[in-house]
Amino acid sequence: MLVFWKERLVYLATPKTGSTAIEAALEPLASVVIQRPPVLKHTNVRRYWQSFAPFLERASGEGFMVVALMREPVDWLGSWYRYRQRDGMARPQNSTRDISFDDFVQAYLAKERPPYADVGRQGAFLKPHEGRGADRIFPYERIGTFVEFLEDRLNCEISLPRLNVSPEGTTELSAPTEARLRAALAEDFALHASLG
Repeated sequence: MLVFWKERLVYLATPKTGSTAIEAALEPLASVVIQRPPVLKHTNVRRYWQSFAPFLERASGEGFMVVALMREPVDWLGSWYRYRQRDGMARPQNSTRDISFDDFVQAYLAKERPPYADVGRQGAFLKPHEGRGADRIFPYERIGTFVEFLEDRLNCEISLPRLNVSPEGTTELSAPTEARLRAALAEDFALHASLG
């Protein structure tokens, strides 16, 4: 999470949407940088409005605009899957090394997810059923639009480094698994489609 005090702007770091690169590029410009622990780095919109927003608004006397990125849901899960295939996983129970992407998605759709498939939902992170969501969500697939917005808002040129990139890998789904995923994440697919 990054807070830009003068510009009254907050960036929420949706997991697997380039947040490490964005934070590396923008850290020198931010007034507040929260990178650790992950639960704070990846503060979701509900936690932001409940805990951080009241403090910032009392301190500044004004509201802050909240922005974030969202990735196409299948691609987002594919990034998680590939990321968890890398060597040297700190928690072996989170590894997807010997699991197909189809099996990973089926585990993600299970009533009780195994640790390697327990990665949450972007929709819940960005726009909860109750309460206020992010003010503006940019599609990860057009990250250039987000960078242009930041350049305009922060009045500077921004170049994103390539950091924390998931390894290459196959992320093919069977038709039945994809259909189940699209039904289960209908709200996430609709939210992403609405980003235009």
